[in-house]
Amino acid sequence: MKLALVGYGKMGRMIESLAPEYGGCVTLRLDEHNNAGYEGITRENFAGVDVAIDFSTPAAAAENISRIAALGVNIVVGTTGWLEHLEEIRQTVARTGIGLVWSPNYSIGVQIFFRLAAEAARLLAPHPAYEAWGYEIHHSAKKDAPSGTLLKLVEEMRRAGYDRRIDVASNRAGTMAGTHEIGFDAAADTITLRHTARNREGFARGALHAARWVAGKQGFYEFSQVLFG
Repeated sequence: MKLALVGYGKMGRMIESLAPEYGGCVTLRLDEHNNAGYEGITRENFAGVDVAIDFSTPAAAAENISRIAALGVNIVVGTTGWLEHLEEIRQTVARTGIGLVWSPNYSIGVQIFFRLAAEAARLLAPHPAYEAWGYEIHHSAKKDAPSGTLLKLVEEMRRAGYDRRIDVASNRAGTMAGTHEIGFDAAADTITLRHTARNREGFARGALHAARWVAGKQGFYEFSQVLFG
């Protein structure tokens, strides 16, 4: 499986180091030095690439995806902060006939955390005494806040039927890989659910798992569909 990395920071380097375990070989690396104006996304550069993995920047992600899709190359997208373009990208995927996997977080533990949050919200929705919050903290270099993962947690809680206010807060400091928390508080007690990532390895492994899964497929998928069907 030949891979292109779009965004070659700490995450890109970790993906490259783990790729052989998933039958992958990185043949193209694009970053701000050779793709600042999307000049690196050419048919020649992507010749033979099976899957592109995008961990770039919120400002560049949608255009990266559109241009790579136009080349007929499947994509795994881990960049967050571009969801205002989501419907446009869905249409691009359908028009070009590629396969794309999207997730704000490729940790398998976080995907399970989404389901736990939704179930807690479903159970507490009929009980108005419980008010809800969501919180996250990441390293100071993360560009979007609140994180895509926290926004997804809130979305899953809403889908599960929790229609009251959910107070959301974010912090950016230090080198932390990411902590996400949701909670419910009433006069009688408090319920807290928390996921803490120790490093980036879980995200990199999830992205590689998604790349191996989507190779040769068509359609728009979320990572939860890769894991749970």
